[in-house]
Amino acid sequence: MPDTNEPPAPLQEFLLKEARRKIPFWSTIGIEVADVKSGWARVRVRFSRRLINANGVMHGGAVFSAADVATAVALRSLLAEGESTATTEFKINFIKPVAESDIIAEALILHRGRHTAVGEVTVTDAAGNLVAKALTTYAITRTTRRTGNRPAKRQKKES
Repeated sequence: MPDTNEPPAPLQEFLLKEARRKIPFWSTIGIEVADVKSGWARVRVRFSRRLINANGVMHGGAVFSAADVATAVALRSLLAEGESTATTEFKINFIKPVAESDIIAEALILHRGRHTAVGEVTVTDAAGNLVAKALTTYAITRTTRRTGNRPAKRQKKES
């Protein structure tokens, strides 16, 4: 009988890569997975002067990325072996600028269907102030491995 407290294999692999800093973009902006439960995740981005925009506040792209990663991690907790995801739509409202504070993005998967998933994300600063809200849509694909020989090449139809 499998351990129900153990995350599914796709999530374990994802978190192991993160822990070993093998997801370069995450390392670049300082994304850390703080907590994961089935269909839910929390990530943190540590404030850095490298992440500020011309106005001296955290760049919206860093906030967006935190929300995207939180949703991806939450969704990974619901995937079966061989399934993968890709962001297909993302809507974010920036509520409050962030100056010299970490941000925390919490994502909840609202719907996990056969081919798509929808997530909702709340981003706050370290004091708990609302920074942004996002609604995300992801495509879910399944990798299938063929056994035996490759399929025959299709012939071009002549007109």
